[in-house]
Amino acid sequence: MSQTSVNDLNQPVTERDHTYGPADASVTLVEYGDYECPYCEQAHRVMKELRGELNDEVQFVFRNFPLRQMHPHAELAAEAAEAASAQGAFWEMHDHLYEHQDALEREDLDGYAAELGLDEDEFVRALNEGRHEERVQQDFLNGAHSGVNATPTFFINGTRYDGQWDAPTLRAALEDAMRQ
Repeated sequence: MSQTSVNDLNQPVTERDHTYGPADASVTLVEYGDYECPYCEQAHRVMKELRGELNDEVQFVFRNFPLRQMHPHAELAAEAAEAASAQGAFWEMHDHLYEHQDALEREDLDGYAAELGLDEDEFVRALNEGRHEERVQQDFLNGAHSGVNATPTFFINGTRYDGQWDAPTLRAALEDAMRQ
């Protein structure tokens, strides 16, 4: 039985994941993020740029890693993204949360559901009932088992990427992975 190294992704990408780009891409970039983390907001801008440039060549994956101790709104924001996902709007809510990172109170989240045209009653019920708590917790645990201890943390084709994550550097790393 082989052991997964702390530099390897513990949980492979499956249909359960939030993906953007082709499933058969030669390169997959997995990000573990926290909606309240200021570094993740910076990374979000880079990811959005790269998704626009490389969406035909790279599969982008986002997994929740709310750092509850430091970011008290991160977990509920992650649940809000999952509630939007249940209505087919994960990436819209994901982007909206990062673009409004300074407003992640419950009433803000409910308002975002309305702004995005979601079924507001269903969204509110999902958050009130904690329907997506287990999903967020599972992402967190999978990340922890892969050695994630800060956000954002990236994996390229299953191997942890610890380089700079500005757009030119990360684009170069992704292009290097495409050539392998």
